[in-house]
Amino acid sequence: MSRRTDAFSLPPWLAHTLRAQRGPVPWSAVTRGALAAGPLLMVAVLVGRTSLGVLAALGAMLAGINDRPGSRRASVKRLGGPALAGAAGLLIGTYAGAHVGAVVLTLLFTGIGLVAGGFSAIGPVASGAGTQLLVASAIGAGMPLPEPGWERALAFLAGAAWLVLLRLALPTPGAIAGDYRFDGERHAVAAVYDAIAALLDASGGAEATGRRAALTAALDHAQDALAGPRLRRYASSAAERRLHGQYAAALPFAEAATAIAWAGEAVSARAGEGPRRLAAAVRDNAAAGPLPAPNLPHARLRSRVGTPIAPALRALDDALLQAADAFDRAEGSESSLHTRRRTPTDLLRKAFGAGGREYGVRVALCFGASVAVAQALHQARWYGQHEHWYWLPATAVFLVKPDLGPLASRALSRAAGTVLGALLFAGFAAVLPRPEGLVALVALSGALIPVATRHFAAQTSVVTVLVLSLVMVGGEPQASAGRIGETLLACAIVLIVGHLPMPGKRGGGVRARLAAAGAAAHAYLVHVLSESDDRAERWTLRREAYRTLSEARGAIAVSAAELPALARHTEGTDEVAAVLERLVDTTTACAVHLDDAGRLTPHHIEQLTELLEEFERGRGRVGLRAIELTIAV
Repeated sequence: MSRRTDAFSLPPWLAHTLRAQRGPVPWSAVTRGALAAGPLLMVAVLVGRTSLGVLAALGAMLAGINDRPGSRRASVKRLGGPALAGAAGLLIGTYAGAHVGAVVLTLLFTGIGLVAGGFSAIGPVASGAGTQLLVASAIGAGMPLPEPGWERALAFLAGAAWLVLLRLALPTPGAIAGDYRFDGERHAVAAVYDAIAALLDASGGAEATGRRAALTAALDHAQDALAGPRLRRYASSAAERRLHGQYAAALPFAEAATAIAWAGEAVSARAGEGPRRLAAAVRDNAAAGPLPAPNLPHARLRSRVGTPIAPALRALDDALLQAADAFDRAEGSESSLHTRRRTPTDLLRKAFGAGGREYGVRVALCFGASVAVAQALHQARWYGQHEHWYWLPATAVFLVKPDLGPLASRALSRAAGTVLGALLFAGFAAVLPRPEGLVALVALSGALIPVATRHFAAQTSVVTVLVLSLVMVGGEPQASAGRIGETLLACAIVLIVGHLPMPGKRGGGVRARLAAAGAAAHAYLVHVLSESDDRAERWTLRREAYRTLSEARGAIAVSAAELPALARHTEGTDEVAAVLERLVDTTTACAVHLDDAGRLTPHHIEQLTELLEEFERGRGRVGLRAIELTIAV
């Protein structure tokens, strides 16, 4: 039966295309989407500045694509950073399109693609900024509008700023009464305690590894939610300081739960009750109330038979007591988020390292080739009298972004989504009154974007309807057929360029992330084995090790779902990442044991030695550069 199932299983690249994210409807983002692009466009139409309204709605739409769950403070950076890059792109594109020829424009945009692609490797916000820079550059050069470049940029920024203002001002539907400013932070911190409880429940079972990964994701999200930009260096309100203290109290919990899961033994159901009650207290902004009695008698009993779980159980008890004390503080206290500040040198090294160079070259070639083809077709009047050649390079930008999924999956989803969206718009355009019906369609599409982001094809369909509505409100005729043709052409360009031989070794982005994870694991291991009493530094190194591993795992998963011609360049990297994960888990267990007993057992040393040897063998197989991972006990 299993052989028959394997024989009919879908290839990874196709399975990824058909996979969609699941979860509750983000009603907050839906509400903001409905109040963003549509109302802005309506006001502009009423005052007779339709073209500026189109740009403002476009800025709100692109910001809406980046509107993700999290804190209000973090949303300023997540939405505002890319919007500033988009405004700069509009300026560059507008003046370049008006003053240079097709050849110079193609070379200029290729250079911008190289820089934007390299910097996109820094992280999600940088990637969003690179995307909007390139898309807005193409729109500025190719969209015929009467306003000068600075007015276009201001209108674009105003649209994005309106969505940021909605994000800061509107309460979350269903949020608790009272201070709702920190509901995103509260939800993120509560999710950490829920993930700890889930890991404890799964200890000793097959789901423990997945639950530990979920705990890492929850901690990453909480860090990001609490670490948003601020005017002051530290949290300025008692409520925010309290949240910081509650997050810090979760770190010993997470460490103890990881050590328990590493021991591979099941614990009583009572172990998860404490973190669950703490999660409810955080979520409801209420007192923790009575917590379950500690597990110390159980831990002492287990320690008599010499099992490695006893120190972890005692650490869990200590974490519960410390958390109870932290939750009882009415004012809270300022606590470190245990994140490492990245210097400009670190960012430049990541942008121009192996991963950034590979990313940048691919983006530059795809963006430059699409601009060249679009210019050739435009000059040959393939578009007729309609100057909308920007659609081809703008589509290529979204297709070439590796952080949006595997290349084949993106191309298939984009093609299917554009066809569906264009057909839907053609039907709507035939029956809706103009412009009020199209404005309503923009508002509806804006509301659907947060839900449609669960699958790239669905997102493409909604964005296609929205953009075609904006174009028609701006005065251009219905152009669904042309959009379909340009999208299919962009898919072909990106698929061809994406599979061309590249300078250097392919898979550089994956190997760069895996090397960073190895270096972080080494730093964490060295610190633990040094038996330092600096708990804050230990938790910072632990968070860095798990976060970089999570990033590496994500890049490996995307690469594995590429077509075989690309996927083969990173074969075996998932096994190396798994070894590093076990090494970091073992290091965490060692830290807990050293706190309790002051010395490691032969079992711990044996596990570390085996994992280090296995990592060294795997590193050689996948062509990862040498990383000094040693132990000195």
